[in-house]
Amino acid sequence: MSSALTDLFPLPIVQAPMAGGVSVPQLAAAVSEAGGLGFLAAGYKTADGMYQEIKQLRGATSRPFGVNLFMPQPEYADPAAVKVYAHQLAGEAAWYETELGDPDSGRDDGYDAKLAVLLDNPVPVVSFHFGCPKRDVLESLNRAGTLTLVTATTAEEAQAVQWAGADAVIVQGVEAGGHQGTHRDNTEADGSGIGLLSLIAQVRETVRIPIVAAGGIMRGSQIAAALAAGASAAQLGTAFLVTPESGANPLHKQALTNPLFVRTELTRAFSGRPARGLMNRFMREHGPYAPAAYPDVHHLTSALRKAAAKAGDAQGMALWAGQGHRLARELPAGQLVEVLAAELAAAKTALSSQPSRSSWSSDPGGGNVR
Repeated sequence: MSSALTDLFPLPIVQAPMAGGVSVPQLAAAVSEAGGLGFLAAGYKTADGMYQEIKQLRGATSRPFGVNLFMPQPEYADPAAVKVYAHQLAGEAAWYETELGDPDSGRDDGYDAKLAVLLDNPVPVVSFHFGCPKRDVLESLNRAGTLTLVTATTAEEAQAVQWAGADAVIVQGVEAGGHQGTHRDNTEADGSGIGLLSLIAQVRETVRIPIVAAGGIMRGSQIAAALAAGASAAQLGTAFLVTPESGANPLHKQALTNPLFVRTELTRAFSGRPARGLMNRFMREHGPYAPAAYPDVHHLTSALRKAAAKAGDAQGMALWAGQGHRLARELPAGQLVEVLAAELAAAKTALSSQPSRSSWSSDPGGGNVR
């Protein structure tokens, strides 16, 4: 891996940018201070809101950090399908005594305005989700002294990231919590996501740029596995969601290890795009009928999710979580980084102490013996 990125932070641990108020400055600062790379999530914020959080983060740490942007979405949603889904959600609105949101509240998430802020006030790292920026955008950020990362969920997407000129690719396995960062929302691909280790191997043989592995990682031993597979760093989201510095709703934090929520699934119920969360009532009742319409459905259900949280009803909230959620540890973010680093070191030591391949011989009976 080019040292340009790894030189920024001593530990190969990246805190995933979790939108919706989770990745706040306090969390990013704690991770960066501990030797990882903290991230702010600019998604669903205004350009000024992003700028104010960057100022707060700079006041809390002098170490490098990143900011994540959502790519603008194309106009391919079927308005009729969104209208039908809104009708299906009418009962939810009545139950929570709120109004459904306006599905036409915007598709670009203030992308151009946020880019302008980041070019005028450069940060060390910027990453992108839901697509790949044009080459000139990445070149402009590089000229400003910013390293760029782009999420990919297939080897083909990783090739597009390399061609566009990004400094590294975030390889997101299907195990990851929250939204899948596919470059195009193709309903025919639903349920066909690739596991992280297999994806790292495919991408490693396809592109030359560095890989940051993401998806279900909760322990230092898993970081070691990702590094051994060809990644240069690992990005963890769910692991940091339960930390006291995280801005996640307490109900969301509690749900990760609550035996009431036994599994995760990918759903379009809350946003119109595939996202992994803890299976709850809302997902069961509405997931099968949710259209492929992001961010239309996100805007439509926004008030419902807020009302459910206010009512203390986790069954109506978007409880984003990766497949490793039951391994969550309620540690301060800085301490969690230290524990992960210690586990990583132990895993590396154990791996280096394994017998060499030459000390094994073939068993004529079909097995392998020492």
